[in-house]
Amino acid sequence: MTIMQRRRVLKAGAASILACAVRALPAGAAEKVIKVGAALPLTGPLSPEGTRQRNGFQLWADTANAEGGIKVGGDVYKVEMIYVDYQSNTPRAVQAAERLITQDKVNFLFAPFGSGAVKAVSAVTEKYGIPMLAPNAASEQVYDQGFKYLFGVYSPNSTLTEPIAEIASRLDPPLKKVAILSRNDLFPLAFAEDLKKSAEKRGIEVAYYEKYNIGTVDFSAALTGLRSVRPDWIVITGYTNDLILVRGQMVDQGIKSQLLTMVVGPLDPAFKEGVGRLSNNITTLAYWVPEASYDGVDIFGTSERFTKLYQEAYGAIPEYSSAGSAVCGAVLQLAIEQAGTIHPAKVRDAIAAMDEMTFYGPVKFAPSGQISSLKPPLVQIQDGEFEIIYPPEIKTADLRLGF
Repeated sequence: MTIMQRRRVLKAGAASILACAVRALPAGAAEKVIKVGAALPLTGPLSPEGTRQRNGFQLWADTANAEGGIKVGGDVYKVEMIYVDYQSNTPRAVQAAERLITQDKVNFLFAPFGSGAVKAVSAVTEKYGIPMLAPNAASEQVYDQGFKYLFGVYSPNSTLTEPIAEIASRLDPPLKKVAILSRNDLFPLAFAEDLKKSAEKRGIEVAYYEKYNIGTVDFSAALTGLRSVRPDWIVITGYTNDLILVRGQMVDQGIKSQLLTMVVGPLDPAFKEGVGRLSNNITTLAYWVPEASYDGVDIFGTSERFTKLYQEAYGAIPEYSSAGSAVCGAVLQLAIEQAGTIHPAKVRDAIAAMDEMTFYGPVKFAPSGQISSLKPPLVQIQDGEFEIIYPPEIKTADLRLGF
């Protein structure tokens, strides 16, 4: 081959590579883009929770893009998700949110995991006037700050604690003595406090109430104290890794009671994998379950379609954390389309005024920004399956005692 022939071949090859590179560019590269940031605990002890959040956020973004993008007036925008790992460290979540807003120039934010981190980050989003939707923050202390740009899709703790306390008090015979062990963290502790109030209101004695520090791996001292009061109801709050550890250590101490409630974690597949048959008859609370049957106006439409898309994408059945994350995207999309703009203040107003049915259920926010339209189910693991004990309209089984 002559030098001239080689040059022609090289030029043709370069042209071919360039053409392929152009074709390989993302479809939205020349299109308008909405940037949504999310600081998540993708490593560290909260990584299971962070991963489920990311799955929900990403499923919404992928579904919206696959169906043509978000319509904004006469324009169409694609969604670009920007994630930052804050390594389960709340101060880093605050720094990450600041960076996402000031450097990455995101239009909107999805919140980190847990009430404590959400409360801390909400001060940043409020300062910059950026709407933030939170899928994993139920504590009312997060929403009593008078902020305008924070919205949460978990209802107040009392919507969880009141039904289970009522059921416990109406058993035959009723449960009379509860022991509560809580992770010393905003949501777990707030839930424990509300459960204490709900129990005492019904004449159930709170015979034991203790906290454990974040990062605790040896629960033996706390469990020794708990066992000494001989409760007929045990409530333990924390997150997935905490509850896996404490459930195993309960066996080591031979702890039994009529009812065991653990919040949150038992709905996470990692929990059942971690404790195996020890998950049987544990009760827990959820904000959404796949068995729910809602027909919404959002991008997912029905609960069944969301569940199917999630399974196809991640090979697992979604639980409420992933569904709550996905509905944050669905709500944001509805608000943008209703506002006809991506201007943050106008989108904020559209979220605040929303009253729509979604795959997650009815979505309407109180003036505080916390959702006011949910009726969360009480779930029990029975023979390895999740059964709905409450509310009556979606109930699938009666409560079982003993574990």
